[in-house]
Amino acid sequence: MKKLMIMFLAIALTIFFTSCDKETGSGIMKLSLTDAPIDGADVTGVFITINEIQVHTPSNGWVTMEDFEGPETFNLLDLTRGESEFLGSLELEGGKYTQIRFLLDAPETGAGRPLSPGCYIEFEDESTEPLFVPSGSQSGFKAVGAFTVPVNGTVEITADFDVRKSVHQTGAGSPRYILRPVIRLIVENQAGAIRGNVTNIPDDTGIVVYAYADDTYTEDEAAEPEGESIRFPNAVSSDRVDEMGVYKIAFLAEGVYDLIVTSFNGDEFGEVLGIIEDVAVESRKTTSQDIDLSLL
Repeated sequence: MKKLMIMFLAIALTIFFTSCDKETGSGIMKLSLTDAPIDGADVTGVFITINEIQVHTPSNGWVTMEDFEGPETFNLLDLTRGESEFLGSLELEGGKYTQIRFLLDAPETGAGRPLSPGCYIEFEDESTEPLFVPSGSQSGFKAVGAFTVPVNGTVEITADFDVRKSVHQTGAGSPRYILRPVIRLIVENQAGAIRGNVTNIPDDTGIVVYAYADDTYTEDEAAEPEGESIRFPNAVSSDRVDEMGVYKIAFLAEGVYDLIVTSFNGDEFGEVLGIIEDVAVESRKTTSQDIDLSLL
């Protein structure tokens, strides 16, 4: 009798925990768009047109975010320093997600120059050039990152479309601009920022500050790039110091960062001026880190 009771209890517990595992519910994902700014001083706008946004789900594969009504065009340079644009929301089954993709209205490489490109770059003299995407990009561009949708709750996600890493110039005499989107996903309530004043800036010198995860920066990051590669490829984000001597690097995951301080003459890279190490970032907070260039 005792053995029978133990067997019955074991079966009951198995059924109970199995049913708990199978319990499902839904939550809400809210999605916004932001940008890490470009280094070039002569670029005044980087425009992208998003036709559709999709989320990859375990049960149904790729699901379209119906709340976003494309096509819609954004100037990414308006969305820097913590500024963002709300794109829409989507009800999803509770759980972990790792893939969101953006379908853009952009001509493919090899195509002729479009009359009205959906993605283009604008310069200080008000001229524009279309942004071409690599051939075979009809399936969209995936954002990198992970987030969890809580059952009966809401998670707010920001997609950081990093223009500095995404736009590449090819050719010399008649250059073309290629768009290879680099997009990272940040859970907003887990992110913080670094902000500060930069002093003793030499005349006619631009300053760009790059944020690196602690102890990941190496000197070869500043080397002359080859092909479509860029300087400081592994920087998490960056900002160009404004005319008031202020920089702000937003949407950083909680952790410790090293700041690489560099000089630019217009669009031409100068040198690494110094490194500020061990800058701690806490979620939902802005860390103050002033930089005196005379002390670097």
